[in-house]
Amino acid sequence: MRPERLIAVTATGTEIGKTWVAAHVATSLRDSGFRVAARKPAQSFDPGDTHPTDADVLAAATGERPDDVCPQHRWYPVPLAPPMAAHALGLPAFTIADLAHELDWPDGTQIGIIEGAGGIHSPLADDGDTRTLIDTIQPDLVIVVADPELGTINNIRLTTGALKEHPHVVHLNRYDRGDDLHRRNHEWLTNRDQMTVTTSIEMLASALATV
Repeated sequence: MRPERLIAVTATGTEIGKTWVAAHVATSLRDSGFRVAARKPAQSFDPGDTHPTDADVLAAATGERPDDVCPQHRWYPVPLAPPMAAHALGLPAFTIADLAHELDWPDGTQIGIIEGAGGIHSPLADDGDTRTLIDTIQPDLVIVVADPELGTINNIRLTTGALKEHPHVVHLNRYDRGDDLHRRNHEWLTNRDQMTVTTSIEMLASALATV
């Protein structure tokens, strides 16, 4: 069952906060009355890390179980990209088609949020990355999570360039309107590059609600 609206979440790199953004926008949408579910097709993590995994965070935001968000056999306890982690653990290789086939959504899901791993071209399976998954599942919208700091325009252009065939919106995470650099980056992206850019969870949730 495909959700009424399918949203993919990627980022310009690692540690940008895409899981935080995905979880908070899911919470905001649920608070507005939407039936929301989240999926993380595969995740790798440091087993010694005391922080919750991405699946745990997304599950807490959507009211699901972590094993519903990411199937247990796709949890790889090695801090490498998922296919690299599987190889390091001596586990079978898997493909983007495998991950897409395993997506399972609750009946009546209005908005489904699916989060990749790392940046748009970070390995997600043995034969592809998040861009490959997006090409496969054809979401209604892609969220590109980026930071608002120096160098972000280059990273955003590279990421959105890989998504030119897919509708997308850029979200500047940790944006501070009082920061001159943040404000100038936002203005450049919107005025010069003519991108759709959000700077708050409320703005992003509103954009998703009308997709």
